[in-house]
Amino acid sequence: MAKKTTQKASGVEDLLEKPEEIASRLERGEAYVKQNSKLVGGILIAVIVVIAGALYFQIDNQNKNEKAQEEMFQAVYYFEQDSVDYALNGDGSNPGFLKIVDQYGRTDAANLAHFYIGSIYLSQGKFQDAVDHLKKFSSDDYFVQARAFSLLGDAYLELGNTSDAISSYKKAVDHKENKFFAPRYLSKLAVAYEEAGDIENAIKTYSTIEEKYFESYEYTNARKHKARLEGLASK
Repeated sequence: MAKKTTQKASGVEDLLEKPEEIASRLERGEAYVKQNSKLVGGILIAVIVVIAGALYFQIDNQNKNEKAQEEMFQAVYYFEQDSVDYALNGDGSNPGFLKIVDQYGRTDAANLAHFYIGSIYLSQGKFQDAVDHLKKFSSDDYFVQARAFSLLGDAYLELGNTSDAISSYKKAVDHKENKFFAPRYLSKLAVAYEEAGDIENAIKTYSTIEEKYFESYEYTNARKHKARLEGLASK
């Protein structure tokens, strides 16, 4: 290894001591560029186009997101006031969530709009529509994302899809688990297990609430339902 390093260093020193060799190599490089000017120029143009396109997309998306957030303000207000028709479809002057999703796809605002739309459809009994929108939502906020998983589980359970309901509730529980919301999601998970006929896992889930979240609101119900299921299992 040392011998190779020495030889390499020696070669560099020899080159530095021979300026005519450096000049010769530069001339050959210049000649290559001249002979292949179209190729080199094409590569440079392609690189510039790619960079310019990426910058344009980023800036355009940011501008769309800011505009979408401004336009969505009224829809959020209607949602909070339980005026869900206006929240979904707008009021004639301000767009609703559906239009935000349609016009400003791939923006943060449209992503959040999917959460609101899914929540509304769930409350209206449009469970498949709720699933379709909630599946498109994602967030770094642990509370909102866990809530979305839970709502998705609710929609699946209403559709009779206990397998996906269980999977969604598990995601809600495991998503940065905390003592305030985990017991609620665990209770839903236990119900989904029972609906699926998996009494053993339903009992285990209620036991988790009993053992880990004894200060929670769900604790008393967990004990009651666990006892009920144990009674059924012993028959």
